[in-house]
Amino acid sequence: MRSILLSSFALLMAASSSAQTPAAQAKPLRNNQVDIPAITEGLEKYKKDLGNDFVVIVHKDGKDVYRREFGELRAASQEPIGAASQWLTAALVMSYVDEGKLSLDDKLGDFLPIYQSYSKGYITLRMCLSHTTTIESDLPVFRTALKKKKFDTLEDEVASYAKDRNMKGRQGTQFYYGNIGPNIAGRVLELVAKRPFDRVMRDRLGKQLGWKRTNFMSDGVYAENPSAGAKSSADDYMKFLTMLLNNGKVGTVQVLKEASVNEILKKQTGAASIAYASPISQGNDYGFGCWIQEKDAAGNGTLVNCPGINGTWPWINKSKGYAAIVFTKGELPDQKRMVFEEIRELIEQHIN
Repeated sequence: MRSILLSSFALLMAASSSAQTPAAQAKPLRNNQVDIPAITEGLEKYKKDLGNDFVVIVHKDGKDVYRREFGELRAASQEPIGAASQWLTAALVMSYVDEGKLSLDDKLGDFLPIYQSYSKGYITLRMCLSHTTTIESDLPVFRTALKKKKFDTLEDEVASYAKDRNMKGRQGTQFYYGNIGPNIAGRVLELVAKRPFDRVMRDRLGKQLGWKRTNFMSDGVYAENPSAGAKSSADDYMKFLTMLLNNGKVGTVQVLKEASVNEILKKQTGAASIAYASPISQGNDYGFGCWIQEKDAAGNGTLVNCPGINGTWPWINKSKGYAAIVFTKGELPDQKRMVFEEIRELIEQHIN
């Protein structure tokens, strides 16, 4: 009788174990890494695409449910993040909106008289963050940025947009993904805060989020670049993503108001015609600093991302309750959207 009871208990425990969800099978490793073997195995096929050195972190239910370092890159390693910089810039603007020091519908002419002089004064901060200024831009956006004209300061660069570039139509009527709008917004922040853009970012978002390796410091050759000039780490950027996922909160601290987070993740492009979109995000809508891949009936983003064309790909899936990042070295060849779509599907298959 005893042996029968023991056998029955063993079968019951085995059945209970096999019924666990994949996320519950996450295994803690050294250096705070957390493994879900099925995800790690699935990522093997993408190592070459991701340059062999990369970090993947998935945060759900208040903790990292997957966290692995591949090759020589570490979660604390600092690398350029390209266009993923824009999400940070948008959030920084919203921190001033929260305090009533700025409004999204403030006009550039109120801060930058040169824009009034060149008939661009009615462009708003909202248009800057949503790439609908309709100021003539360059093609391709972030490749030409590497060869752009040298500017000593962000002030000089933003002034040149007023003086040297034509309007391609009425402001707000054309979506053109580039560096112009976020850089103008960054210059407005410098004027409001009376400090350089990098200092403003580190003093506000950086301190509240506990960043250790994120900055927009000038390289001494080009001016600070709010649209594509950040260097960050997987650890730091995940702190930003989890803040957005948690409706603006970090612990008990409300870094951004929930309404501001919702504004960032909401479709902002309205009826603007699409003149140019990033090759890896075509067909998506745009919020503030981020692409909206899926949204609800009201236009609120449920699957939102901010990929750089040659590397790091952060995203939030609000409908599934998680945030994630694939963090890479900054000098990869142009990335294939399908690679990251497959990685996202792999992750979602094993964390639900």
